[in-house]
Amino acid sequence: MEIIHISAECYPIAKVGGLADVVGALPKYQNKAGKKTAVVMPYYNTKFTQNKSFRLDHRNTVSLGGLLYDFEVIQLESDELGYPLYLIKIPGLMDRENVYGYTDDTERFMAFQKAVLIWILQFHDKPQIVHCHDYHTGLIPFMMTYAHQFEVLKEIPTILTIHNAQYQGQFSFDKLNYFPEYDLSYSGMLEWEQMINPLAAAVKCSWAVTTVSPSYLIELRSAANGLEWLLDNEKGKSTGILNGIDTDVWNPATDPMISKNFTKQTSLSGKRNNKMFLCDKFDLNPEKPLFAFIGRLVGEKGAELLPHIFDAILSNPKLDANILVLGSGDPTVEHQLDALKEKHSGNYNTFIGYDEVLSHIIYAGADYLVMPSRVEPCGLNQMYSLRYGTIPIVRSIGGLKDTIVDISEENGFGICHDNTDTNEAVEAIERAIELYKDQPRFKRIRKQIMQIDHSWDSAANNYIDLYNKLI
Repeated sequence: MEIIHISAECYPIAKVGGLADVVGALPKYQNKAGKKTAVVMPYYNTKFTQNKSFRLDHRNTVSLGGLLYDFEVIQLESDELGYPLYLIKIPGLMDRENVYGYTDDTERFMAFQKAVLIWILQFHDKPQIVHCHDYHTGLIPFMMTYAHQFEVLKEIPTILTIHNAQYQGQFSFDKLNYFPEYDLSYSGMLEWEQMINPLAAAVKCSWAVTTVSPSYLIELRSAANGLEWLLDNEKGKSTGILNGIDTDVWNPATDPMISKNFTKQTSLSGKRNNKMFLCDKFDLNPEKPLFAFIGRLVGEKGAELLPHIFDAILSNPKLDANILVLGSGDPTVEHQLDALKEKHSGNYNTFIGYDEVLSHIIYAGADYLVMPSRVEPCGLNQMYSLRYGTIPIVRSIGGLKDTIVDISEENGFGICHDNTDTNEAVEAIERAIELYKDQPRFKRIRKQIMQIDHSWDSAANNYIDLYNKLI
Protein backbone atom coordinates (compact mmCIF):
# COMPACT_ATOMS: atom_id res chain seq x y z
CA MET A 1 0.00 0.00 0.00
CA GLU A 2 1.23 3.50 -0.75
CA ILE A 3 -1.37 5.74 0.93
CA ILE A 4 -3.37 4.86 4.04
CA HIS A 5 -6.29 7.03 5.13
CA ILE A 6 -7.12 6.68 8.82
CA SER A 7 -10.51 7.90 10.00
CA ALA A 8 -13.25 7.39 12.56
CA GLU A 9 -15.92 7.58 9.85
CA CYS A 10 -16.30 6.43 6.26
CA TYR A 11 -19.44 6.28 4.13
CA PRO A 12 -21.20 3.87 3.72
CA ILE A 13 -19.76 1.98 6.70
CA ALA A 14 -20.45 4.54 9.42
CA LYS A 15 -21.50 8.16 8.99
CA VAL A 16 -22.12 11.01 11.39
CA GLY A 17 -21.22 13.96 9.17
CA GLY A 18 -19.27 15.15 6.16
CA LEU A 19 -16.08 13.46 7.34
CA ALA A 20 -17.58 10.11 6.31
CA ASP A 21 -18.44 11.37 2.82
CA VAL A 22 -14.92 12.68 2.26
CA VAL A 23 -13.13 9.55 3.45
CA GLY A 24 -15.56 7.41 1.48
CA ALA A 25 -14.79 9.20 -1.77
CA LEU A 26 -11.28 10.68 -1.80
CA PRO A 27 -9.45 7.30 -1.75
CA LYS A 28 -11.59 6.02 -4.62
CA TYR A 29 -10.69 8.99 -6.81
CA GLN A 30 -7.03 8.73 -5.84
CA ASN A 31 -7.08 5.11 -6.96
CA LYS A 32 -8.68 6.20 -10.22
CA ALA A 33 -5.77 8.61 -10.59
CA GLY A 34 -3.32 5.71 -10.40
CA LYS A 35 -2.38 5.66 -6.70
CA LYS A 36 -2.69 2.67 -4.39
CA THR A 37 -4.90 3.88 -1.57
CA ALA A 38 -6.65 2.16 1.32
CA VAL A 39 -8.83 3.14 4.29
CA VAL A 40 -8.55 1.87 7.85
CA MET A 41 -11.21 2.69 10.43
CA PRO A 42 -12.78 1.18 13.55
CA TYR A 43 -15.16 -1.73 13.33
CA TYR A 44 -18.63 -0.66 14.47
CA ASN A 45 -21.69 -2.86 14.79
CA THR A 46 -23.56 -1.28 11.86
CA LYS A 47 -25.81 -2.64 9.12
CA PHE A 48 -22.87 -2.49 6.72
CA THR A 49 -20.57 -4.60 8.88
CA GLN A 50 -23.37 -7.03 9.72
CA ASN A 51 -24.23 -7.67 6.07
CA LYS A 52 -20.79 -7.85 4.41
CA SER A 53 -18.11 -10.52 4.24
CA PHE A 54 -14.64 -9.88 5.65
CA ARG A 55 -11.41 -11.84 5.81
CA LEU A 56 -8.86 -11.76 8.60
CA ASP A 57 -5.72 -9.75 7.80
CA HIS A 58 -3.98 -9.51 11.17
CA ARG A 59 -4.44 -10.41 14.84
CA ASN A 60 -2.59 -8.83 17.76
CA THR A 61 -2.87 -7.22 21.21
CA VAL A 62 -2.90 -3.56 22.23
CA SER A 63 -2.21 -2.27 25.74
CA LEU A 64 -4.06 0.63 27.33
CA GLY A 65 -3.17 1.78 30.82
CA GLY A 66 -2.14 -1.68 31.92
CA LEU A 67 -5.09 -3.43 30.31
CA LEU A 68 -4.61 -5.68 27.28
CA TYR A 69 -7.12 -5.83 24.43
CA ASP A 70 -7.05 -8.40 21.67
CA PHE A 71 -7.81 -6.95 18.27
CA GLU A 72 -8.26 -8.09 14.71
CA VAL A 73 -7.77 -6.29 11.43
CA ILE A 74 -10.32 -7.50 8.91
CA GLN A 75 -10.57 -6.60 5.23
CA LEU A 76 -13.74 -6.20 3.18
CA GLU A 77 -13.74 -9.07 0.69
CA SER A 78 -15.47 -7.22 -2.14
CA ASP A 79 -14.01 -4.31 -4.09
CA GLU A 80 -17.32 -2.44 -4.21
CA LEU A 81 -15.96 0.72 -2.56
CA GLY A 82 -13.21 1.33 -5.09
CA TYR A 83 -10.44 0.91 -2.52
CA PRO A 84 -9.38 -1.69 0.08
CA LEU A 85 -11.19 -1.24 3.40
CA TYR A 86 -9.69 -2.45 6.67
CA LEU A 87 -11.51 -2.43 10.01
CA ILE A 88 -9.89 -2.53 13.44
CA LYS A 89 -12.07 -4.80 15.57
CA ILE A 90 -11.49 -4.38 19.32
CA PRO A 91 -14.12 -6.33 21.25
CA GLY A 92 -15.46 -4.37 24.19
CA LEU A 93 -14.30 -1.00 22.87
CA MET A 94 -15.07 -0.35 19.20
CA ASP A 95 -17.74 -2.93 18.41
CA ARG A 96 -20.72 -0.70 19.24
CA GLU A 97 -23.53 0.77 17.17
CA ASN A 98 -22.58 4.44 17.45
CA VAL A 99 -19.38 6.13 16.37
CA TYR A 100 -19.19 8.65 19.23
CA GLY A 101 -20.96 9.63 22.42
CA TYR A 102 -19.56 7.15 24.92
CA THR A 103 -17.90 8.06 28.21
CA ASP A 104 -14.82 6.07 27.22
CA ASP A 105 -14.33 7.62 23.77
CA THR A 106 -10.81 8.68 24.77
CA GLU A 107 -9.91 5.07 25.50
CA ARG A 108 -11.68 3.78 22.40
CA PHE A 109 -9.87 6.01 19.95
CA MET A 110 -6.53 5.75 21.73
CA ALA A 111 -6.67 1.96 21.44
CA PHE A 112 -7.74 2.25 17.82
CA GLN A 113 -4.79 4.48 16.91
CA LYS A 114 -2.25 2.26 18.66
CA ALA A 115 -3.73 -0.84 16.99
CA VAL A 116 -3.42 0.80 13.56
CA LEU A 117 0.28 1.47 14.12
CA ILE A 118 0.89 -2.05 15.46
CA TRP A 119 -0.72 -3.35 12.27
CA ILE A 120 1.41 -1.09 10.03
CA LEU A 121 4.57 -2.26 11.82
CA GLN A 122 4.21 -5.74 10.35
CA PHE A 123 3.93 -4.52 6.72
CA HIS A 124 6.74 -5.74 4.50
CA ASP A 125 6.35 -2.64 2.33
CA LYS A 126 5.52 0.34 4.51
CA PRO A 127 3.08 3.01 3.22
CA GLN A 128 4.53 6.10 1.59
CA ILE A 129 1.92 8.40 3.16
CA VAL A 130 -0.18 8.14 6.33
CA HIS A 131 -3.16 10.49 5.99
CA CYS A 132 -4.98 11.23 9.27
CA HIS A 133 -8.45 12.77 9.48
CA ASP A 134 -9.52 14.94 12.44
CA TYR A 135 -8.65 14.55 16.10
CA HIS A 136 -9.73 10.90 16.39
CA THR A 137 -6.51 9.99 14.55
CA GLY A 138 -4.49 13.00 15.71
CA LEU A 139 -2.12 11.16 18.04
CA ILE A 140 -0.76 8.96 15.25
CA PRO A 141 1.77 11.56 13.94
CA PHE A 142 3.09 12.00 17.51
CA MET A 143 3.45 8.28 18.15
CA MET A 144 5.08 7.69 14.75
CA THR A 145 7.62 10.42 15.51
CA TYR A 146 8.40 9.97 19.19
CA ALA A 147 7.24 6.57 20.51
CA HIS A 148 10.05 4.02 20.74
CA GLN A 149 7.72 1.20 19.69
CA PHE A 150 7.01 2.87 16.34
CA GLU A 151 10.36 4.54 15.60
CA VAL A 152 10.76 2.61 12.32
CA LEU A 153 7.77 4.60 11.03
CA LYS A 154 9.14 8.07 11.80
CA GLU A 155 10.36 8.72 8.24
CA ILE A 156 6.90 8.13 6.73
CA PRO A 157 5.26 11.49 5.95
CA THR A 158 2.04 12.15 7.87
CA ILE A 159 -0.74 14.50 6.81
CA LEU A 160 -3.54 15.84 8.99
CA THR A 161 -6.77 17.00 7.38
CA ILE A 162 -8.88 19.20 9.64
CA HIS A 163 -12.54 18.69 8.83
CA ASN A 164 -13.78 20.57 11.90
CA ALA A 165 -11.45 22.25 14.38
CA GLN A 166 -14.20 22.78 16.96
CA TYR A 167 -13.75 19.17 18.09
CA GLN A 168 -10.29 18.46 19.52
CA GLY A 169 -10.59 15.45 21.84
CA GLN A 170 -8.80 16.94 24.87
CA PHE A 171 -8.10 14.78 27.91
CA SER A 172 -5.98 15.13 31.05
CA PHE A 173 -2.38 14.12 31.57
CA ASP A 174 -3.43 11.54 34.15
CA LYS A 175 -4.05 9.29 31.12
CA LEU A 176 -0.50 9.65 29.87
CA ASN A 177 0.02 5.96 30.67
CA TYR A 178 -2.16 5.17 27.64
CA PHE A 179 0.76 6.16 25.41
CA PRO A 180 3.57 3.84 24.38
CA GLU A 181 6.91 4.69 25.95
CA TYR A 182 8.58 7.87 24.67
CA ASP A 183 11.09 10.48 25.84
CA LEU A 184 8.99 12.58 28.24
CA SER A 185 10.86 15.73 27.22
CA TYR A 186 8.64 15.69 24.12
CA SER A 187 5.39 15.90 26.11
CA GLY A 188 5.02 19.51 25.03
CA MET A 189 4.11 18.21 21.58
CA LEU A 190 0.96 16.75 23.14
CA GLU A 191 0.04 19.68 25.37
CA TRP A 192 -2.26 22.60 24.76
CA GLU A 193 -3.66 24.63 27.65
CA GLN A 194 -2.42 22.03 30.14
CA MET A 195 -4.33 19.20 28.49
CA ILE A 196 -3.41 16.49 26.03
CA ASN A 197 -4.97 17.82 22.85
CA PRO A 198 -4.97 15.32 19.95
CA LEU A 199 -5.79 17.92 17.30
CA ALA A 200 -3.08 20.30 18.50
CA ALA A 201 -0.60 17.41 18.65
CA ALA A 202 -1.41 16.48 15.07
CA VAL A 203 -0.94 20.07 13.89
CA LYS A 204 2.45 20.16 15.61
CA CYS A 205 3.69 16.71 14.58
CA SER A 206 2.31 16.05 11.09
CA TRP A 207 4.44 16.90 8.08
CA ALA A 208 1.59 18.82 6.45
CA VAL A 209 -1.82 20.14 7.47
CA THR A 210 -4.77 20.61 5.16
CA THR A 211 -8.21 22.08 5.67
CA VAL A 212 -11.26 21.25 3.62
CA SER A 213 -11.49 24.64 1.93
CA PRO A 214 -9.15 27.59 1.36
CA SER A 215 -11.37 30.05 3.23
CA TYR A 216 -11.59 27.77 6.26
CA LEU A 217 -7.80 27.71 6.49
CA ILE A 218 -7.77 31.50 6.76
CA GLU A 219 -10.69 31.62 9.19
CA LEU A 220 -9.02 29.15 11.57
CA ARG A 221 -6.28 31.65 12.29
CA SER A 222 -8.85 33.78 14.08
CA ALA A 223 -11.52 31.25 15.08
CA ALA A 224 -10.27 27.75 15.95
CA ASN A 225 -11.63 27.07 19.44
CA GLY A 226 -8.37 28.02 21.12
CA LEU A 227 -5.89 26.84 18.47
CA GLU A 228 -5.72 30.15 16.58
CA TRP A 229 -2.10 30.95 17.47
CA LEU A 230 -0.94 27.42 16.69
CA LEU A 231 -2.61 27.30 13.29
CA ASP A 232 -1.28 30.73 12.40
CA ASN A 233 2.19 29.65 13.51
CA GLU A 234 2.01 26.48 11.39
CA LYS A 235 0.60 28.20 8.29
CA GLY A 236 3.81 27.45 6.39
CA LYS A 237 2.94 23.76 6.21
CA SER A 238 -0.80 24.28 5.78
CA THR A 239 -2.93 24.17 2.63
CA GLY A 240 -6.62 24.63 1.97
CA ILE A 241 -7.97 22.05 -0.50
CA LEU A 242 -11.66 22.24 -1.32
CA ASN A 243 -13.51 18.98 -0.88
CA GLY A 244 -15.34 17.38 -3.75
CA ILE A 245 -18.37 15.14 -3.89
CA ASP A 246 -18.67 11.58 -5.11
CA THR A 247 -20.50 12.08 -8.40
CA ASP A 248 -21.09 8.34 -8.67
CA VAL A 249 -23.22 8.45 -5.50
CA TRP A 250 -24.63 11.95 -6.00
CA ASN A 251 -25.95 11.80 -9.54
CA PRO A 252 -29.61 12.63 -10.22
CA ALA A 253 -29.45 10.69 -13.49
CA THR A 254 -28.68 7.39 -11.76
CA ASP A 255 -29.49 7.88 -8.06
CA PRO A 256 -31.58 4.85 -7.00
CA MET A 257 -32.90 6.67 -3.91
CA ILE A 258 -34.93 9.41 -5.63
CA SER A 259 -38.45 9.05 -6.98
CA LYS A 260 -37.53 9.92 -10.59
CA ASN A 261 -34.12 10.29 -12.18
CA PHE A 262 -33.31 13.34 -14.28
CA THR A 263 -30.60 15.20 -16.13
CA LYS A 264 -30.11 18.88 -16.89
CA GLN A 265 -32.29 18.40 -19.97
CA THR A 266 -35.07 16.66 -18.04
CA SER A 267 -34.73 18.61 -14.79
CA LEU A 268 -38.14 20.29 -15.13
CA SER A 269 -40.11 17.05 -15.04
CA GLY A 270 -37.65 15.20 -12.82
CA LYS A 271 -37.55 17.78 -10.06
CA ARG A 272 -41.30 18.25 -10.33
CA ASN A 273 -41.81 14.52 -9.73
CA ASN A 274 -39.56 14.48 -6.66
CA LYS A 275 -41.19 17.65 -5.34
CA MET A 276 -44.63 16.12 -5.73
CA PHE A 277 -43.42 13.06 -3.81
CA LEU A 278 -42.26 15.25 -0.92
CA CYS A 279 -45.36 17.42 -0.93
CA ASP A 280 -47.60 14.40 -0.88
CA LYS A 281 -45.61 12.73 1.91
CA PHE A 282 -45.39 15.86 4.08
CA ASP A 283 -48.70 17.58 3.21
CA LEU A 284 -47.20 20.58 1.42
CA ASN A 285 -48.36 22.72 -1.49
CA PRO A 286 -46.44 21.81 -4.69
CA GLU A 287 -47.27 25.16 -6.30
CA LYS A 288 -45.16 27.07 -3.77
CA PRO A 289 -41.36 27.17 -3.68
CA LEU A 290 -40.02 24.44 -1.40
CA PHE A 291 -37.25 25.47 1.03
CA ALA A 292 -35.37 22.73 2.86
CA PHE A 293 -32.87 22.38 5.68
CA ILE A 294 -30.83 19.18 5.92
CA GLY A 295 -28.31 18.72 8.70
CA ARG A 296 -27.44 18.61 12.36
CA LEU A 297 -29.51 20.91 14.58
CA VAL A 298 -26.53 22.44 16.37
CA GLY A 299 -25.11 25.90 16.94
CA GLU A 300 -22.50 25.54 14.18
CA LYS A 301 -25.33 25.29 11.67
CA GLY A 302 -27.22 28.27 13.14
CA ALA A 303 -29.94 25.80 14.08
CA GLU A 304 -31.38 27.75 17.02
CA LEU A 305 -32.31 30.51 14.55
CA LEU A 306 -34.25 28.20 12.25
CA PRO A 307 -37.58 28.25 14.20
CA HIS A 308 -37.53 32.06 14.18
CA ILE A 309 -36.51 32.27 10.51
CA PHE A 310 -39.18 29.84 9.36
CA ASP A 311 -41.89 31.31 11.56
CA ALA A 312 -41.16 34.80 10.21
CA ILE A 313 -41.44 33.61 6.61
CA LEU A 314 -44.59 31.56 7.07
CA SER A 315 -46.32 34.22 9.21
CA ASN A 316 -46.01 36.81 6.44
CA PRO A 317 -49.15 36.57 4.25
CA LYS A 318 -47.27 38.23 1.38
CA LEU A 319 -44.78 35.37 1.17
CA ASP A 320 -45.68 32.03 -0.42
CA ALA A 321 -43.41 29.21 0.72
CA ASN A 322 -43.19 25.59 1.85
CA ILE A 323 -40.52 24.58 4.36
CA LEU A 324 -39.27 21.08 5.14
CA VAL A 325 -36.68 20.22 7.82
CA LEU A 326 -34.63 17.02 8.02
CA GLY A 327 -32.28 16.86 10.98
CA SER A 328 -31.65 16.16 14.64
CA GLY A 329 -29.53 17.54 17.45
CA ASP A 330 -30.41 20.05 20.16
CA PRO A 331 -33.63 18.78 21.81
CA THR A 332 -34.85 22.35 22.40
CA VAL A 333 -34.47 23.20 18.72
CA GLU A 334 -36.11 19.94 17.73
CA HIS A 335 -39.11 20.79 19.92
CA GLN A 336 -39.36 24.34 18.60
CA LEU A 337 -39.25 23.17 15.01
CA ASP A 338 -41.85 20.48 15.65
CA ALA A 339 -44.09 23.04 17.38
CA LEU A 340 -44.38 25.04 14.16
CA LYS A 341 -46.17 22.19 12.39
CA GLU A 342 -49.55 22.94 13.93
CA LYS A 343 -49.25 26.70 13.44
CA HIS A 344 -48.25 26.39 9.78
CA SER A 345 -50.02 23.20 8.74
CA GLY A 346 -49.96 22.68 4.99
CA ASN A 347 -46.88 24.81 4.46
CA TYR A 348 -44.39 23.32 6.91
CA ASN A 349 -43.21 19.94 8.18
CA THR A 350 -40.28 18.21 9.83
CA PHE A 351 -38.55 14.87 9.98
CA ILE A 352 -36.59 14.81 13.24
CA GLY A 353 -33.84 12.27 12.80
CA TYR A 354 -31.76 11.28 9.82
CA ASP A 355 -32.74 9.32 6.74
CA GLU A 356 -30.23 8.97 3.92
CA VAL A 357 -32.86 8.11 1.31
CA LEU A 358 -35.05 11.04 2.29
CA SER A 359 -32.06 13.39 2.12
CA HIS A 360 -31.48 12.41 -1.50
CA ILE A 361 -35.13 12.96 -2.37
CA ILE A 362 -35.09 16.38 -0.69
CA TYR A 363 -32.02 17.44 -2.68
CA ALA A 364 -33.82 16.25 -5.80
CA GLY A 365 -37.20 17.81 -5.03
CA ALA A 366 -36.55 21.04 -3.14
CA ASP A 367 -36.22 24.39 -4.88
CA TYR A 368 -33.85 25.88 -2.29
CA LEU A 369 -31.52 24.64 0.43
CA VAL A 370 -31.10 26.84 3.52
CA MET A 371 -27.65 26.95 5.21
CA PRO A 372 -27.26 29.85 7.71
CA SER A 373 -24.11 28.30 9.19
CA ARG A 374 -21.87 29.87 11.82
CA VAL A 375 -19.11 27.41 10.96
CA GLU A 376 -18.85 25.52 7.69
CA PRO A 377 -15.33 24.20 7.04
CA CYS A 378 -16.28 23.06 3.55
CA GLY A 379 -19.90 22.11 3.36
CA LEU A 380 -20.98 19.28 1.11
CA ASN A 381 -24.70 19.93 1.28
CA GLN A 382 -24.49 22.94 -0.99
CA MET A 383 -22.52 20.89 -3.54
CA TYR A 384 -25.12 18.11 -3.43
CA SER A 385 -27.88 20.66 -3.91
CA LEU A 386 -26.14 22.20 -6.93
CA ARG A 387 -25.78 18.78 -8.49
CA TYR A 388 -29.53 18.19 -8.08
CA GLY A 389 -30.62 21.64 -9.32
CA THR A 390 -31.51 23.02 -5.89
CA ILE A 391 -30.35 26.60 -5.32
CA PRO A 392 -28.38 27.14 -2.08
CA ILE A 393 -29.15 30.01 0.32
CA VAL A 394 -25.99 30.34 2.40
CA ARG A 395 -24.10 32.42 4.86
CA SER A 396 -20.81 33.35 3.18
CA ILE A 397 -18.28 31.55 5.34
CA GLY A 398 -15.74 28.75 4.88
CA GLY A 399 -16.47 26.46 1.98
CA LEU A 400 -19.81 28.16 1.38
CA LYS A 401 -17.91 31.33 0.52
CA ASP A 402 -15.64 29.35 -1.82
CA THR A 403 -18.44 27.60 -3.71
CA ILE A 404 -21.50 29.89 -3.92
CA VAL A 405 -21.72 33.14 -5.91
CA ASP A 406 -24.66 35.45 -5.23
CA ILE A 407 -27.16 36.06 -8.03
CA SER A 408 -26.41 39.78 -7.81
CA GLU A 409 -22.94 39.11 -9.25
CA GLU A 410 -22.01 38.23 -12.82
CA ASN A 411 -22.87 34.56 -13.50
CA GLY A 412 -24.10 34.27 -9.91
CA PHE A 413 -26.27 31.29 -9.05
CA GLY A 414 -26.91 31.28 -5.29
CA ILE A 415 -28.24 33.56 -2.59
CA CYS A 416 -25.78 34.71 0.06
CA HIS A 417 -25.89 36.68 3.29
CA ASP A 418 -23.01 37.87 5.45
CA ASN A 419 -23.96 36.86 9.00
CA THR A 420 -25.73 34.11 10.89
CA ASP A 421 -28.62 36.38 11.74
CA THR A 422 -32.39 35.89 11.66
CA ASN A 423 -33.14 39.07 9.74
CA GLU A 424 -30.43 38.46 7.15
CA ALA A 425 -31.58 34.89 6.60
CA VAL A 426 -35.20 36.02 6.24
CA GLU A 427 -34.18 38.66 3.70
CA ALA A 428 -32.25 36.03 1.75
CA ILE A 429 -35.31 33.76 1.63
CA GLU A 430 -37.43 36.71 0.54
CA ARG A 431 -35.00 37.25 -2.35
CA ALA A 432 -35.34 33.58 -3.22
CA ILE A 433 -39.14 33.87 -3.33
CA GLU A 434 -38.81 36.82 -5.73
CA LEU A 435 -36.45 34.78 -7.91
CA TYR A 436 -38.93 31.90 -7.96
CA LYS A 437 -41.58 34.25 -9.38
CA ASP A 438 -39.27 34.92 -12.33
CA GLN A 439 -39.55 31.38 -13.66
CA PRO A 440 -37.47 31.86 -16.85
CA ARG A 441 -34.51 33.11 -14.80
CA PHE A 442 -35.10 30.54 -12.06
CA LYS A 443 -35.06 27.65 -14.56
CA ARG A 444 -32.00 29.09 -16.29
CA ILE A 445 -30.09 29.17 -12.99
CA ARG A 446 -31.25 25.65 -12.17
CA LYS A 447 -29.70 24.33 -15.38
CA GLN A 448 -26.59 26.43 -14.78
CA ILE A 449 -25.89 24.98 -11.35
CA MET A 450 -26.34 21.40 -12.51
CA GLN A 451 -23.32 21.91 -14.79
CA ILE A 452 -20.95 23.04 -12.03
CA ASP A 453 -18.26 20.42 -11.48
CA HIS A 454 -17.47 19.70 -7.84
CA SER A 455 -16.30 16.13 -8.43
CA TRP A 456 -13.36 14.73 -6.50
CA ASP A 457 -11.08 14.52 -9.55
CA SER A 458 -9.48 17.93 -9.06
CA ALA A 459 -9.23 17.68 -5.25
CA ALA A 460 -7.77 14.16 -5.42
CA ASN A 461 -5.02 15.41 -7.73
CA ASN A 462 -4.31 18.33 -5.40
CA TYR A 463 -3.74 15.88 -2.55
CA ILE A 464 -1.54 13.71 -4.76
CA ASP A 465 0.58 16.77 -5.62
CA LEU A 466 1.02 17.41 -1.89
CA TYR A 467 1.97 13.77 -1.26
CA ASN A 468 4.60 13.92 -4.00
CA LYS A 469 6.19 17.01 -2.45
CA LEU A 470 6.45 15.29 0.93
CA ILE A 471 7.78 12.03 -0.48
